[in-house]
Amino acid sequence: MTSALLANVLYSTGFVLEKRALAALPALSTRQPARVIGHLLSSPLWLGGSLALAAGFAAQLAVYRTLPLAAAQGIFVSGLVLLLLLSSVVLGERTSGRERQSIVAILVALVLVVASLRGEDARAVARTAPPTTLLVIAVPSLAAGLLLYRSAERRARRRHRLPTAGVPYGVAVGLLYGVSSLAIKGVSGLLTTHDVPGAAGQLFRSPYPYLLLFTGAAGLVLSQTALQRCRASVIVPVCTTVTCVFTVVCGTVAFGEPLPADPLRLALRLGGTAVAVTVLLALPRHDTPPGPRAAETPGPRVAAPTVHPPSAQPRPRSSAPNSPEFPGVEP
Repeated sequence: MTSALLANVLYSTGFVLEKRALAALPALSTRQPARVIGHLLSSPLWLGGSLALAAGFAAQLAVYRTLPLAAAQGIFVSGLVLLLLLSSVVLGERTSGRERQSIVAILVALVLVVASLRGEDARAVARTAPPTTLLVIAVPSLAAGLLLYRSAERRARRRHRLPTAGVPYGVAVGLLYGVSSLAIKGVSGLLTTHDVPGAAGQLFRSPYPYLLLFTGAAGLVLSQTALQRCRASVIVPVCTTVTCVFTVVCGTVAFGEPLPADPLRLALRLGGTAVAVTVLLALPRHDTPPGPRAAETPGPRVAAPTVHPPSAQPRPRSSAPNSPEFPGVEP
């Protein structure tokens, strides 16, 4: 539990630092991945955020070795509360009432998942998954995530379109990170201090490091480009929810971790997952267009000054018409 909470703090801090750094960088484009990486590596603040995420990754490895996937992902969702607080205080982002209600619903889902846990769940933690089963799940999911991101990019380029709130981007990146979570789970199961050479050979013969490498590189470019364009308080919760649901559903199948046998605990765990999916589908797809400018906002009426037509305006009087002291004054 301590490792999970530490991972939440590190992940939330890392995302906020990266978002703060992205605001000062030039516009990023997924069509130029090398340039994206070059801009990111030139920012000390972004490097600090990435180090925090790396530390969160290490804490996540420890969690996967002691908790089932469903339980671990349920606890990771609690980091959304800290993320919203940091994005409001540090980034100045404001969430709508509908978005705040969605976050409350996500917390309800977390409570349901945590309530389904028992101490003996740690004994049911699986270490590895059959490579064929893992690839059958991972490859189509990666393709779906990349196609969804490309579709979101095309829609964003259309003129006269409302600015996206980041939901499509978050779903696409969440699928990539869901596959990454499965790879992290597999790597954690193969780590050992007894036979390091043998464990290393077994690790590199498995698909885990290669999935982790691909999702890490692709997720870096896609997530940072999307995070620069959209609010962190929207895109990160969506991404986290998709990653959580994907990891719980697909990871339980791939790693063969049993669901609770008790009907009440099973209902709590499935109910928490269903609430998370419902919240995701209910989130607004576009940001609310800005309201009227302050200058256009109606205020108290002020009487307009009276303007006389030129013919009715009084002419200045002069005691010495056409004199040199008053040039241009007609009698």
